[in-house]
Amino acid sequence: MTLSEETLVELKEIAARYPEPRSGLLPMLHLVQSVEGRITPEGIEACAEILGITAADVSGVATFYTMYKRRPVGDYHVGVCTNTLCAVMGGDAIFERLQDHLGVGNDETTDDAPGLRSITLEHVECNAACDYAPVMMANWEFMDNMTPESAVQLVDDLRAGNEVRSTRGPRIVTWREAERVLAGFPDDLADDGPAAGPASLVGLGIARERGWTAPHPETDSGSGRTADTKQEAVEQADTARAETETKQEDSDA
Repeated sequence: MTLSEETLVELKEIAARYPEPRSGLLPMLHLVQSVEGRITPEGIEACAEILGITAADVSGVATFYTMYKRRPVGDYHVGVCTNTLCAVMGGDAIFERLQDHLGVGNDETTDDAPGLRSITLEHVECNAACDYAPVMMANWEFMDNMTPESAVQLVDDLRAGNEVRSTRGPRIVTWREAERVLAGFPDDLADDGPAAGPASLVGLGIARERGWTAPHPETDSGSGRTADTKQEAVEQADTARAETETKQEDSDA
């Protein structure tokens, strides 16, 4: 099965955005997924031909990044963070509950059922949202402070076709629609919801209350050191380290 002419035109459009066309490979692969539901051999060949590189080069990239899938993804991709903090805060329990509830294992998709949309379940690594642990993602949109019960409600609503919104605001679109956005084709939902929640902004609030600012490139406002004195400190540290290593070598001898 070959890609449509419309898709080929859009792939070329992505490549043309960059001074070095090869830089467009990542969004091009997302576009392939938005159309094919996964990275297909045809998609790999099309990207390679447009960029003037080998299919092996494209395949190497597609198999390196976990966001690119070689098996079909369902209508919704649900990821459960099972990295350390989320795991101990309940991520492991959430993942186990969803496996039992959906009847699938890691990186597996629910069977087609009349009137229900499909879910691909995956345990994922850190989503950089530890202040809201345990965290899940639905098509890469954050679902914060989850529990096994709220996780089950989430997937049930998605399967039923109900409108679901991220805990940070945006409406959850289908996986293919989300992949098209990652390819660089806006869906006008970018400003639908806050950029960061209160827990993520606590440090900023404290800094403002206390009048803290970021250091100047040449002067560290916290210590009053200039770039020259910093360099002197670095040199002194290197000298001290060298002396320590010399003494260690003498003692070993």
